[in-house]
Amino acid sequence: MDIQTILEQSAARHSHLCPRQVLGVRIGLLAVRIFNFSLGDNPKKQLLAIVESDGCFSDGVEAATGCTLGHRTLRLEDQGKIAAVFVDIHTGRAVRISPRPDVREHACQCLPDEPRHYFAQLQAYQVMPDNELLTTQDVILNMPVEKIISRPGLRVNCAACGEEIINEREVTSAGFTLCQTCAGAGYYRPAKLSISNYANAHLLFIDSK
Repeated sequence: MDIQTILEQSAARHSHLCPRQVLGVRIGLLAVRIFNFSLGDNPKKQLLAIVESDGCFSDGVEAATGCTLGHRTLRLEDQGKIAAVFVDIHTGRAVRISPRPDVREHACQCLPDEPRHYFAQLQAYQVMPDNELLTTQDVILNMPVEKIISRPGLRVNCAACGEEIINEREVTSAGFTLCQTCAGAGYYRPAKLSISNYANAHLLFIDSK
């Protein structure tokens, strides 16, 4: 596949093509070349992509690499940045790829006859050389990749709410196995605490004394 085919695939999923999708595709293509993987396919789940923002950009990365949430080879660490870290899970090597800080200005210089910055970026990002468009940096993950991807078949139940927890995402507190929400580290809290959850939490608090 050439870049136009991948851009068409990304646009079909997203209903349109935008500059951030193009950046996602270009970043994904560079990662594929760096690690010498197959284009648009990740059958052995060897390439892990960690995108730093969601939306159009992540669609482009997915189209170029074949990394998906469903295969647990695409993850989001929302930093609000158009960037991604790619990891070879067999070797542990990790590379972060991001646009150059001056990429918008350079895109407009590449197409001086296009007064609309959006369309200048849309076109220039497709043809600019990698070294003018992107930067690469070898990085070290703060968590071992084995811990990030976990192992299949692992599951426990939260001692407070009783819900099942998979992928080793449980938290141990005062000797109890809890989900992140019951441990106070979740991304939401119940609008109304149920009596059973309150009782369980209260008993756990008493037992931990």
